[in-house]
Amino acid sequence: MKKIYSIITLLFLTTIALTANAQDDFSALIKSSPGDATKLFNAYGAPLFKGFGVGLNSGWNNTAKTKKFLHFDVRISVAVAEAPTSDKTFDVTKLGLSKNLTLDNSSPTNIAQTFAGDKNAAQPVMSINDNTGKSTGTTFQLPQGVIKYVPAPNVQLTIGLVRNTDLTIRATPTIKISDDAGSVGVFGFGIKHDLTQYLIKKGAIRPFDLAFAVNYNRIKYTKTLDVQPDGTTGPSADFSTQHIDAALSGFNLQAIISKKFLFFTPFVSVGYQTASTNLNVLGNYPVQSTDEGQNDKYVVITDPVHINQTSISGLRGDLGFQIDLGIRIYASYSISGGGYNSANAGIGFGF
Repeated sequence: MKKIYSIITLLFLTTIALTANAQDDFSALIKSSPGDATKLFNAYGAPLFKGFGVGLNSGWNNTAKTKKFLHFDVRISVAVAEAPTSDKTFDVTKLGLSKNLTLDNSSPTNIAQTFAGDKNAAQPVMSINDNTGKSTGTTFQLPQGVIKYVPAPNVQLTIGLVRNTDLTIRATPTIKISDDAGSVGVFGFGIKHDLTQYLIKKGAIRPFDLAFAVNYNRIKYTKTLDVQPDGTTGPSADFSTQHIDAALSGFNLQAIISKKFLFFTPFVSVGYQTASTNLNVLGNYPVQSTDEGQNDKYVVITDPVHINQTSISGLRGDLGFQIDLGIRIYASYSISGGGYNSANAGIGFGF
């Protein structure tokens, strides 16, 4: 089981963490301005937050049929969401940045790639300015795209309860991979209840199975940072508590209909989903002074980035199947509002 947790954690970290090449740019982003850093980080991370949110809400159920009392199954699955074209880039000049952060004259473009954008495209070069709008001479390049498809792995246990009801648990303990990768923990639960029993008499042949499900999932992620002054002078401060603290959660309601044909069970579901992002960059950080003539000095800011928002909210539909040959194979495709469609596949066992 520990190996399963490690696999899931590593898959998660490939999507939530910035790449090593982007870490220096992210540090510079924090040093620019708290308000501007939040706007840029939010624009850059939008497809990550939305894609991962859609993935959190995927793969809970592949049949409407509930289990017999204390029967169970265990499954590992991965959902992969693709961001729409509109969320793969953003125009830095339309974010409402302050006069302390503008596009540098040397910048090859004003169009920035998001997390789901092109890894090889030229990125904007930003200039940090003083309060008069004059450049301080400090510039930095925005991070490039990381990955086109945003994966969201899940491991879950489902057990049959009384009155044709299933309980599903998604959980991994908080695991620290390394100081560079950070730590991650998962907790979620779902309830599925059979509705066919209220429509068809007991003992009668069921032409289909119909169920209602409600699911909630939460990912907790933390990572230490190390942003130090760039040889400038300024007040003494403790920079050792710098870290990212993030929680991504998903919630959905589903109505599911399925029909079993021997070992093959196709299903269709419709429902409503939400996904929320709460991300904070905490601790003390050295930020270059924007006072005129103070280009060689820095000031200290605390907790510069705060993002608390609903990333996804709307209807979703799922179409898929499960195959039971002792080992169970699961697959589905989801269509969601906002253009974030996803595919899910998994494998499991149980009785």
